[in-house]
Amino acid sequence: MANVANIKMNAPVNRLVGDMPKVGIRPTIDGRLGGVRESLEEQTMDMAKAVANLITENLRHANGLPVECVIADSTIGRVAESAACAEKFKREGVGLSITVTPCWCYGAETMDMDPLIPKAVWGFNGTERPGAVYLAAVLAGHSQKGLPAFSIYGRDVQDGGDKSIPADVAAKLLQFARAGLAVATMRGKSYLAMGGTSMGIAGSIVDPALLESYFGMRSESVDMSEFIRRVHEGIYDPAEFERALAWVKENCPEGKDYNPPEKQHSREKQDASWEFSVKMALIARDLMIGNPKLAAMGFGEESLGHNAIASGFQGQRQWTDHFPNGDFMEAILNTSFDWNGIRQPYIVATENDHLNGLTMLLGHLLTGTAQIFADVRTYWSADAVKRVTGYELTGVAADGILHLINSGPATLDGTGRMSRDGQPVMKPFWEVTPADAAGCLDATTWHTSDVGYFRGGGWSTRFKTVGGMPVTMARINLIKGLGPALQIAEGWTVDLPDEVHTVLDERTNPTWPTTWFVPRTSGSGPFRDVYTVMANWGANHGAISYGHIGADLVTLASMLRIPVYMHNLSEEQIFRPSTWAAFGANDPMGADFRACANFGPLYGQY
Repeated sequence: MANVANIKMNAPVNRLVGDMPKVGIRPTIDGRLGGVRESLEEQTMDMAKAVANLITENLRHANGLPVECVIADSTIGRVAESAACAEKFKREGVGLSITVTPCWCYGAETMDMDPLIPKAVWGFNGTERPGAVYLAAVLAGHSQKGLPAFSIYGRDVQDGGDKSIPADVAAKLLQFARAGLAVATMRGKSYLAMGGTSMGIAGSIVDPALLESYFGMRSESVDMSEFIRRVHEGIYDPAEFERALAWVKENCPEGKDYNPPEKQHSREKQDASWEFSVKMALIARDLMIGNPKLAAMGFGEESLGHNAIASGFQGQRQWTDHFPNGDFMEAILNTSFDWNGIRQPYIVATENDHLNGLTMLLGHLLTGTAQIFADVRTYWSADAVKRVTGYELTGVAADGILHLINSGPATLDGTGRMSRDGQPVMKPFWEVTPADAAGCLDATTWHTSDVGYFRGGGWSTRFKTVGGMPVTMARINLIKGLGPALQIAEGWTVDLPDEVHTVLDERTNPTWPTTWFVPRTSGSGPFRDVYTVMANWGANHGAISYGHIGADLVTLASMLRIPVYMHNLSEEQIFRPSTWAAFGANDPMGADFRACANFGPLYGQY
């Protein structure tokens, strides 16, 4: 059993270079003095304060730090005040803006003109003053100037003195803010490729132009030989290594060696693989974010890291044919805890599949939770399961299941052994308790890697995700002539009896973690049935996030100008910039493609 006592809680921290982005609130007002403006000052500023309170009380950054809001120093009635607000936002590090008003304002003079930050406008739905008229007018200005903005307008009329934020307005404000903060957080950070292309997998052909144009990120790269250099030259914290190795021995139980007896590694080689694997995890983390302790050891350059908000490790085959694989490194870094305690998970893509890594990053920034990296391996029909095991699938699984399994282990959070109100969950790390972490460790066994796949050995994980969790599987794919496009499938994890799981699991590789997944189907299109979802999945990998976050992903993708070509959301859940309707209001999916192509990637040409 894992030792709960040696799992401590850590305070949220920003481990990357750059301040956390803030939300800018712009209270706009009718600029006519002599009675009109004066009568609206308090109401307009109260709207701004209410939005700021809503956001700060309900949202956190993915690193657990509180979200800060910046309100313009005055209401904005003319262009000079717009300029003053823009200067304040620049000084304060605002990464997205929300304009609020209860009245008519001078649209082109009061609008946010920054082309790089996501924008929303809340026009108060009241009859005393025409806030909705300004909303329509200024959105027309945004469309005309090529600065897409999100429209927020309450369904029900409010009284002029009503200072509350209706539930439907609050939901849109928070959805916009979550997605906008994700956009702003990625800007200026790096994706670190540790190695190159893995076994011809297209997703691991890292595309710097994609990172720069769509995500505002740098593309950084190191050869895998850097791991060897750091191991041989001792470029890691030796005290942390000893502590980490002791923690691993206490909390990572070994399971069955599934290799044939003649190919099994000696105990001495297995122990050496543990030591090497722990060092790999330390080195990968230091490569991503740096480590000031290395500077004290005389390694000034190495102490800096690459300011990487996400990374990937090539591994196969040039590395894994000779050295222990990256399975332990990927599993523990992607998890919400390690020997240093409970902390923000890292985003590390198996096989350096940066497209899946970027999708994992989006899910993490929206939720604060760890992300499951998995192969979308097999569709098991109900008939096939019954033929092989004699078991009949029922409930949400009656139409078949998808076997999500990863040859580079997924986050231990993916065991589903955390709980909230008696239900299995994956929590944002600041809610994870030592008991939650211990439950995940106890549900995981570590197995000597399949030496047919990994000749150099290493330690792979085995677990089965608890059923009943709402999850979202997503994937960015890159298509020549189109660019990036996103697919989304909301659904649930499902339970299988242990004996049924074992039969199906051991037909593939029992040393890899499994999640049994059923997407929500509709009877038509790519979601006609579970088989059709599998048939339309765009690559061999998927990123799985806790919760049904498809709507947030759609909103975020529209900010980045990445079209969504497959989703199982209802039409009323879709929230994109208002001008998307001009590209085909009766065809929202086609309009998304046309709008994204028209405006182009957020940060320039691709």
